Amino acid sequence: MIMPSSADGDAGLAVATHALSKLYGRATALQAVDLRVPAGAVYMLAGENGAGKSTLLRLLLNLERPTGGQIEVTGLAADRNGARVRARVGYVPEGFDIGPRWMTVGRWFAERAVYYPAWDAAYAAALSRRLDIDGSRRIGQLSKGQARRAQIVAALAHRPPLLLLDEPTDGLDPAARDTVLELISDHLSQTDCTILVSTHLIYELDALVDQVGVLSHGRLTAQTPRDALRESVKNYRIRGPEGWKPPSDIPGVLHRGQFGREHSWVIRGEETEVAAHVARSGGEVHDVAPLNLHDAVVHLMRQGAAS
Repeated sequence: MIMPSSADGDAGLAVATHALSKLYGRATALQAVDLRVPAGAVYMLAGENGAGKSTLLRLLLNLERPTGGQIEVTGLAADRNGARVRARVGYVPEGFDIGPRWMTVGRWFAERAVYYPAWDAAYAAALSRRLDIDGSRRIGQLSKGQARRAQIVAALAHRPPLLLLDEPTDGLDPAARDTVLELISDHLSQTDCTILVSTHLIYELDALVDQVGVLSHGRLTAQTPRDALRESVKNYRIRGPEGWKPPSDIPGVLHRGQFGREHSWVIRGEETEVAAHVARSGGEVHDVAPLNLHDAVVHLMRQGAAS
């Protein structure tokens, strides 16, 4: 059942969900997801395969119906405005099936343009040149990488205020990946759009991301600005006297490692509180270092998978 709108509390958000759930029979795909994507942000949705990332994106576009909860996309209730929402979104789906095998890529673009009044033919042509797309080729002749490149063009060509990208570099060779990421970066700077990108290749998006969400087994287990993640998830080098027993009750421990008498822990929490807790146990924090985005998100994914 769709809950009443609470858009008044979501000012400044391009995407907001409230207690969003999706069941397939008795299997839970999403459970009480409260997604918050600020307007103008690049939000990375990370998670293991099968975490529910693709299902969440399809629900945002009203391509599937939720079992419960509320969805608002660019200020519109998705359940009542599916067509209007889709007109405002550039979408790269998980799969590579873009149309009938007999249809040429050029004709496919032309049909897409009919549904998007803001379609910019010159921009689409420029993107096609950058991605080396031959509009005369039939869809049935395309490799996965070629189909993905066509999907990228179709998502960007109408300059939508929101991009939903589901593993956008999947199927691409390294050179094409770099080109696609450059195009997305250029598009972002030219349009000031919002991007919600689902991926497990965290390192690829390191230069773009400013918001992070972690989805695990259908639950949103972490959601934070990148800067806050850097401040809260750190690697601690801890030492104690001979025979020292490390405390087992420090909250937020994501990983424990030991090398002789030195312990290396990844902990999510306030640095002064962690140090004080360690000191009360008889140990001492010798060094604290932030993690890069990839390592921090991977540790959060592992925590979510284990919980």
